[in-house]
Amino acid sequence: EARAGGTGQRFNAGEATLTRCVVQLASGNLGVSYALGSDRKRARLAAVVDAMLQLPQYESTIQLALNQLASQQQAVRDLASRKAAATKVDFFTLVRGHD
Repeated sequence: EARAGGTGQRFNAGEATLTRCVVQLASGNLGVSYALGSDRKRARLAAVVDAMLQLPQYESTIQLALNQLASQQQAVRDLASRKAAATKVDFFTLVRGHD
């Protein structure tokens, strides 16, 4: 079993579509990616980034960009979490003595 987005609803991983991509840059570096779903562009982009991360002249620039994207993604998650927490209702039951 797997979870959508890593934390979402459970589903049988065998029922999911997976797109695999392998690219080879002119430098000879191979990049590989596996993307959930059938978005070929996303899988290809991830494979190109993987290959470029292996080249020292691009590694720090790509890593910086990935860190910025991760920060933005975390900010979006935090905002959604704060919005959900603002509407949270705690229910409790008062118990009056024993009958």
